[in-house]
Amino acid sequence: MAKNFTDKSRRNDRIAEVLIRIGGLFVIVSVIGILIMISRVALPLFYPSSAKLVATVKLPAALPVGKILAVGSEENQGGAFILDESGTFHFINVADGAVTASIKAPTVPAGAVNVISAEYIGKSSYCLLWDNGAITSVTVSLASAKDAEGKVSLTQDVTVQDKPAFAASAGIVQSFARSRDEKGAVRIDRLTGDHLRVTRQSVETDLSGDEKRTTATAEFTDPLPGRISCITTDSKGHFLYAGTDNGMLLRWDVSEPGQIRLLDTVQASVDRKAVTAISLVLGDVSIAVGDAGGGLSTWFPVKAPGSSEDKRLTRIHTLRPNAGAVALIIPSPRDKTILSLAASEIHADHMTSERNLLTIKSSAPVTLTALSPKGNTLSALDSSGSVSVWKMNIPHPDISFGTLFGKVWYEGYDKPEYSWQSSSASDEYEPKTSLVPLVFGTIKATLFAMTFAVPLALLAALYTSQFMSPKLKGRVKPVVEIMAAIPSVVIGFLAGLWLAPLIDKSILTVFFSIIIVPFMLLVTVFFWKRIKTASVLQRVTRGYEFIFLIPVVILGIYMAFLLGGLAEVNLFAGDFKQWLYSSLGVRYDQRNSIIIAIALGFAVMPIIFTIAEDAISNVPRNLSAASLALGASRWQTASRVVLPSALPGVFSAVMIGFGRAIGETMIVLMATGNTPIMSWSLFNGLRSLSANIAVEIPEAPFNSSLYRVLFLSAVLLFIFTFIINTVAEALRQKFRKKYGRY
Repeated sequence: MAKNFTDKSRRNDRIAEVLIRIGGLFVIVSVIGILIMISRVALPLFYPSSAKLVATVKLPAALPVGKILAVGSEENQGGAFILDESGTFHFINVADGAVTASIKAPTVPAGAVNVISAEYIGKSSYCLLWDNGAITSVTVSLASAKDAEGKVSLTQDVTVQDKPAFAASAGIVQSFARSRDEKGAVRIDRLTGDHLRVTRQSVETDLSGDEKRTTATAEFTDPLPGRISCITTDSKGHFLYAGTDNGMLLRWDVSEPGQIRLLDTVQASVDRKAVTAISLVLGDVSIAVGDAGGGLSTWFPVKAPGSSEDKRLTRIHTLRPNAGAVALIIPSPRDKTILSLAASEIHADHMTSERNLLTIKSSAPVTLTALSPKGNTLSALDSSGSVSVWKMNIPHPDISFGTLFGKVWYEGYDKPEYSWQSSSASDEYEPKTSLVPLVFGTIKATLFAMTFAVPLALLAALYTSQFMSPKLKGRVKPVVEIMAAIPSVVIGFLAGLWLAPLIDKSILTVFFSIIIVPFMLLVTVFFWKRIKTASVLQRVTRGYEFIFLIPVVILGIYMAFLLGGLAEVNLFAGDFKQWLYSSLGVRYDQRNSIIIAIALGFAVMPIIFTIAEDAISNVPRNLSAASLALGASRWQTASRVVLPSALPGVFSAVMIGFGRAIGETMIVLMATGNTPIMSWSLFNGLRSLSANIAVEIPEAPFNSSLYRVLFLSAVLLFIFTFIINTVAEALRQKFRKKYGRY
């Protein structure tokens, strides 16, 4: 009978061992699977860009074209077009090279014969400067479609725009026209002899509804540091930029009628090589500058030192240089990508990340190139008379290790900074995706919470295990363990809506409580020890000491409340938060790090307490008995014998609490202002990695850069917890060898 029982027990043990191993293996496989899944979503952030040559079409010899002024293509790479000097748009089917239509500009100004220049002004529109100085604007419509047999057909049209339109004027070399909606238009002309002129048309409507049109003309009188080599203006005609043959970059303010102010004259080329191409980047804040040596950089106005208003052009980003002189710069219509043309190479670089995205090489020198309205198709005309069309795939140009983990100088900032601001109402917005403020917020929240929770939890565990009566311990410990079951959303709700306003009204009470309550407890314990050991009070309170200390804590908090009110009135002019800002420059946020320390500390405290108390209670009683027998006090025994023996378990409790705090989401989300700032101030909020994922993921477009960066944040959280657990286990094993099996 005994043998059958033994065999059955062994069989059950083997089955349990197999099941435990299978369960452990399943957990390991699941964790690895989760890591692989989130890594696969984040990894495409660092995939290289590509450009696929769709077709190269030789222009038909019979095509009656002279000088070609512009080239373009549509989004599906099925059609392209060229503009010749007669003002005619020739549309080409990329599949077979056939010219499907030739459409002349609908409106040709009287006395005009040829087009001198064609400026692309966005949204498939061109501003045409005719040889008599007149300006007209046209919009090109081109789309391709495939039939059931796969044959490509094109639909094309050229329409004229009413605005902006300016009359003829002699002696114009280059001209820019910008519409001001219903307020009129502005024209900036480059005349022969490097003269510049601004013509502004204004439309005013009186109370009766009648329109009054006025025209104001002003010429530039500032002396130039060299011969003008290229000029450009922003989309609203407020600022004019010019490059010179000796490497200077100039900026004028032409926003006011009849007033022209030279704002900047800076050396754009280090070795004074000629500025050969300039162009405004998307958003009209930054300007890209290319020189004769192939250098490429971007500039934008930055506040001058010691000035609160004046801004000066400053070199912000230096991009990869070209092999030859930069002949043309084309900004992307979708992001901060810049295409630069030099001989037979076209470089694509992103301004913010300073990444060289790709390099496209042509078999012959390229004379003209252009992007489609969505920026996914590149067309180029080379010197041999061939039009090439590339399909571009640049999925995440603004993401690099530098933008994720380094300081970046963003538009509008006075210096490079770590910043997270993923979205804006403007399409020209420059995304800021630095993970450093989020990592900082995660570490800050965790450290503050652990600073609050660890001392209280460990001292409570030590007292409960070594000093509290068994009967009271049997009631207190389950209550603390039940605290761990409180949903984190409930803790976050109470912290954000109840605790934060309460502390906001009595912040000085918190600081005075940190000083007064421990002091009063120490004084009480000091006098307590003076009571005779065999007294009735000692026998009654033994194991129940903390109950008799509760009134002392309450009294200490009440005294802190009274002193806080007196101090705020007499020392801080009745408003501590205002004094904090005016005197120290520290802004007080209602949902700050103090709130997160208390709320998150309250959440992790039960876990640390429970595990640490179990570890301390499992220390063999013969160790403490031997210590007491040798004359050590109960406190000496607990602190010098029991606690070191339980150190591996206590350390595990602390690290498990640390892991819980670093991954907490709802408490951090609800108890802080979710402000991604880097400050160790107690009075500021923060944003952690986990809270950021919860905030951003519902609004992140699928497979967008933001979407994948959020998954990268999850990978970082996984790595953090893995490193913490690995280090914790290594230290636990070290403590275990040093202090025994516990």
